[in-house]
Amino acid sequence: MKSAVVLGGSFAGLLAARVLSEHADDVVVIDSDDLATGAPGPGAPHREQLHALLSMGHRQLERWFPGFTEEALAEGALLGRGPEVQFHVDGVRKVDLPRLRMLSATRPFLETLLRRRVMALPNVRPLHGRATGLLDDGRRITGVQLAAPGDPPGPSGAEHTALGADLVVDAMGRSSRLGSWLRANGWDAPPVSRMRIDLGYATALFARGDELPGTVIAHATPGPANHYQPRLSEPGALAAVEGGRWSVVLAAYTDYRPGSDPERFLARMRRCVAPLRTVADSCTMLGEVRTYRFRESARRDFTRLARFPGGLVAVGDSVASVNPVYGQGLTLAALQASSLAVHLRSGAHPHTAARGYFRRARTVVDAAWSTATTADLAQPHVTGPYPRGYRLTRWAGDRLMTASVHNREVNSAFMDVLHMNAHPRTLASPALLLRVALTRPPR
Repeated sequence: MKSAVVLGGSFAGLLAARVLSEHADDVVVIDSDDLATGAPGPGAPHREQLHALLSMGHRQLERWFPGFTEEALAEGALLGRGPEVQFHVDGVRKVDLPRLRMLSATRPFLETLLRRRVMALPNVRPLHGRATGLLDDGRRITGVQLAAPGDPPGPSGAEHTALGADLVVDAMGRSSRLGSWLRANGWDAPPVSRMRIDLGYATALFARGDELPGTVIAHATPGPANHYQPRLSEPGALAAVEGGRWSVVLAAYTDYRPGSDPERFLARMRRCVAPLRTVADSCTMLGEVRTYRFRESARRDFTRLARFPGGLVAVGDSVASVNPVYGQGLTLAALQASSLAVHLRSGAHPHTAARGYFRRARTVVDAAWSTATTADLAQPHVTGPYPRGYRLTRWAGDRLMTASVHNREVNSAFMDVLHMNAHPRTLASPALLLRVALTRPPR
């Protein structure tokens, strides 16, 4: 390719630009934030919330940016290994996994490192602006229309700039306007599947000392709910991040969503597991409590389109956005970038419809979607849609989660799926289900 354009310069867009740097002479990353100066802008509204980088996402970063871990650690990130990463179910700490490794840092910290590495590539450059539509020759997308970042949205006119490209990548996130742009050019928009979950979560930072030696990440979640007496679900997590701080996130559904009041936030922390209680009692809160509301999981299925233009792909939340409680978002974006790499290396021409890419991306999206939505359907306020065989899947999943608290082999398989190192279907193996059936909690 002579040129490629990436719409969006956060996590998914930066990874896509890294992949495209091996296939295009010129890669332009367009964002309403000024990527050249690093000046803060509107960006992703949930950027300041605590984000998890699952172990598969960590592996993908190392794949595309060798030495990334050492660079991150040198600048203040932490690497949790084995017992330094704790998972609790119903207040009980799960059995530790010696092989587990998780990189712990804030999302702005990770994106700053990624941006620095990507923008140092000789054929990648940032462009401060805002895309307003697609250029189209009737067969493929030939580029994008641009406006200055401060211009109000509106129909394209003489003041807008045309930027040609062999391939356009939509990395605009949940608020992507790709569907409406496609319809405006005579194409069909991809069908969207939705599951309303009405989640709210809040993040606060605390000064970190030596109050929790040997802890880098601690995550707490309720266990399987009784079908007849559903309990209030209040997941919580903390992570040691750069700058000598703890980042703490609390979440809940519907009317129980956490707010921005610091005292109520601390009160919720004191209802959670021991590590979060310790931070609430021992550490000073830094700054304000930041809240975010996540109303629904959504995915756009491009593989179901009979007609689709060449020269166009989508990555990240533009394709699928699932319940952030499970921490899959960053890792899903990294796997989609790798799917794009496989597609381009297969010899597919960028001017033709990227059906091979969307089929590969669907594999990882299916895995994340099934894991998240099956768990979400356990919430009493979530009304579906229910997949075929849900009752049996839920019954087996509840028993698997209970067994994973005490059985290291079961927990290892469970965490491999949670961290996207393995497909959810591996949890249905007869050998694993036998271990689940034979596991009894210690007296």
